[in-house]
Amino acid sequence: MKKIIYLSVFLLSGTLLFSACKKKASLPPDEQEVIVPCSGPEYWTSKDVFRANAIGESYDQMTAKKKALSNARAELAASISTVLKGVTDNYVNSREFNNREEVEERYESLNREVVNQELNGIRTICEKQVKTKEGKYKTYIAIELASEKLLEAYNERMQKLSREERMRIDYDYEKFKKTFEKEMEKFSEGRP
Repeated sequence: MKKIIYLSVFLLSGTLLFSACKKKASLPPDEQEVIVPCSGPEYWTSKDVFRANAIGESYDQMTAKKKALSNARAELAASISTVLKGVTDNYVNSREFNNREEVEERYESLNREVVNQELNGIRTICEKQVKTKEGKYKTYIAIELASEKLLEAYNERMQKLSREERMRIDYDYEKFKKTFEKEMEKFSEGRP
């Protein structure tokens, strides 16, 4: 008898839980879910790669693609800049500097140079083109850039600085890399 009661309670609980979950997933009657190609969790930045996606629309097919790529590159650059700003702030704060402002300016300058250079190395990971009822072309695109590649480019750029400049900004690759990896984890965990 106890087994039947336990089984009944278990089944009732499961049914209530399932129906509660189902109600949360339903949309109001006047709303419709939109599925956006080349977007979603598999296209988000992670600790290993920066990712961005965008949409471009035009009556010309190539213009739609160019708009989408331009928008995605801008989003990617903004994400990279955000992470590098955090890395720079945390890295400079962890070092002892008398010339703090000059060091921060130099790092920010390097950040811009590296971001501009490395955006040429992006990779398209998803691209879909559709034609709308109005006769316009719409391009959905997702791009990525390996964070390791960015870190290597940053280190290479630092190595090209003169010895005097490197000493002035007190660059330690391993410490910088560790700070970079922490920022990438924080950035990728900030997603919904």
